[in-house]
Amino acid sequence: MGEEEDAAPTSRLDAASAAKIATTLQALATPSRLMILTRLREAPCTVTDLAESAGMGPSAVSHQLRLLRNLGLVTGTRSGKNIVYALYDNHVAALLDQAVYHIEHLRLGIADAPATALARGRA
Repeated sequence: MGEEEDAAPTSRLDAASAAKIATTLQALATPSRLMILTRLREAPCTVTDLAESAGMGPSAVSHQLRLLRNLGLVTGTRSGKNIVYALYDNHVAALLDQAVYHIEHLRLGIADAPATALARGRA
């Protein structure tokens, strides 16, 4: 796949899509949820594993996972007595990667070309 095939669409948003995206981004604005998602970025795991790595109680992790599942960010698959959680798809991983990439660039004082310049280059 070429770079252009991997690029996200740059069309304008309608109000309903903007509201859904805002809800998703609000869910990502919580450090505990980001800790859970970045742990799942490494590999699927159980509530117990997530609680340990995020420094949270299992019930708090379960509560966060319910919200993340409802938003389509994680999935759960039963494995015996446990449910193994994973990121819903590669789009969620890409969102996390881009957020980390952006924060690293801010920390280092590095700026990519502005998005408007990139869009003009495609036209």
